[in-house]
Amino acid sequence: MPRAILCILDSVGIGGAPDAASYGDVGSNTVGHIAQWAAEGRADRDGLRAGPLQIPNLDALGMGAAIGLSTGTVPPGLSSTPRGGRFGVGREVSRGKDTPSGHWEIAGVPVPFDWGYFPQTEPSFPPDLIAEFIKRARLPGILGDKHASGTDVIAALGEEHIRTGKPICYTSIDSVFQIAAHESHFGLDRLYEICQIAFELTAPLMIGRVIARPFVGEDSASFKRTGNRRDFAIAPPEPTLLDRNAAAGHQVYAIGKISDIYAGHGVTHKIKGTGLAQLFDKTLDAMEMAADNAFIMTNFVDFDSEYGHRRDVPGYAAALEFFDAQLPRIIAAMRQDDLLVLTADHGNDPTWPGTDHTREQVPILVFSPSLVTAEIGIRPTFADIGESIAHWLGLAPGRHGKSFL
Repeated sequence: MPRAILCILDSVGIGGAPDAASYGDVGSNTVGHIAQWAAEGRADRDGLRAGPLQIPNLDALGMGAAIGLSTGTVPPGLSSTPRGGRFGVGREVSRGKDTPSGHWEIAGVPVPFDWGYFPQTEPSFPPDLIAEFIKRARLPGILGDKHASGTDVIAALGEEHIRTGKPICYTSIDSVFQIAAHESHFGLDRLYEICQIAFELTAPLMIGRVIARPFVGEDSASFKRTGNRRDFAIAPPEPTLLDRNAAAGHQVYAIGKISDIYAGHGVTHKIKGTGLAQLFDKTLDAMEMAADNAFIMTNFVDFDSEYGHRRDVPGYAAALEFFDAQLPRIIAAMRQDDLLVLTADHGNDPTWPGTDHTREQVPILVFSPSLVTAEIGIRPTFADIGESIAHWLGLAPGRHGKSFL
């Protein structure tokens, strides 16, 4: 009986979407620009990372061909001719370029409303919101209250946070309220407690997520975020692919931050993991445990959090190459009737100005031992991905999207 494995390469976009101008992202191309940068023999200031981008396994599944379909140009070092599987391009219809919108639409449910956002001012948060948050959470105050990069704001305010007990609250161009606090000095459970309070206060504003950002270290030089991040998220407005497969009595394995993104809905097995290597291992563990008709979904967040937002081009290139080198492990573990889908939720071009996501189209790379190579074209909605997986698993069609299988 069939099973499906869906790997979200978080932020691995392949060229600006038709509406990229509305987001200031015309010309963005996450993988294409990384490949161009690598082909030009560039390196960072420490002399690291020189030479062409080496992702032969992704390319064999159609990465180069998908980028060519998306932008009209195949990046240097990649091929226009895939050698296995089906390939195409996903185009998002949900408004925004954020994680929940991309993931919900991939699972068959485009976002039907506008998210709430905080202005790019300082302070960023409404005073009455912060006053109520401080009161209900019994806090001496907060630090931050602005748009910021998580690593930068922790380095700048972490020592004051330890000294005062005030959590660091910040946001971004996404619909988020993020709270950073020290795991031991402030306490991890205490951080989760105040994030729950913040979520209850921000949900009426349609803020998509409150994110707990724990860190360790004793000074700005040693602060480091940990893998104990937790997202408190608004639930999807209707059943997703996860709900539909669980309702049919089948297993749904949510690996990494997947369960948080869907507010736990439709998840039968929640598996946490940190870092690309561990997430690969957890995915393989799930494949070993999964029964017939199981759906396995993994988010590989490091592309976005560690390299995209930090505008680390060589780091992003190395992460793509690491993922590519590990990919044969998943393919080798597949059964004859398993389906593997590789895609992304948005872009985050590390060569682009700023530190935010980019509104891009995404690759859709599909492999099964029982499928022949074919192009699936530019899909008008990410929901086609979810409907294709639903078709593979024998589920009834949903209201959005059409299967390409």
